[in-house]
Amino acid sequence: MKPRRTNKLLVEPPASATGDIAFNLIIFFLVCASVQPDSGRSQTIPRSDEQQQEEQQDTNIEVTLTPNVVMLDGLRREDAEFFGLLQEKLLNKVRDEDRVVIVKSEPNTPYSRWIKFTELIEQAGGIITIQTEEEVIIAQ
Repeated sequence: MKPRRTNKLLVEPPASATGDIAFNLIIFFLVCASVQPDSGRSQTIPRSDEQQQEEQQDTNIEVTLTPNVVMLDGLRREDAEFFGLLQEKLLNKVRDEDRVVIVKSEPNTPYSRWIKFTELIEQAGGIITIQTEEEVIIAQ
């Protein structure tokens, strides 16, 4: 005689428990992930100080390029004397923040002229930044 088989049905957990299980898993992984130490390069972020920005804006050298004229800090200069004058202005500036040269260019300035003067700025030790828009505050 054969032993009689018993049909055992699978017991499923109640449907309301699946949400609790998922929540517990999320909490578990969040706790495990937050234990890992932060790694990477440390950075010093400068704080925004209006007085410091005004001082920096006064110290930046400004170059304006047009198709025929180059201006250094608002004064018209000859192409041949530009490099020497720029070197003199950058001579005593040690920090990178002080060696920033703002280059403004008119839209019709030839690309070759722009490249020529940006190379001269780099050779003189300046750090080039391009001013595309100027913010104007209108007093009321």
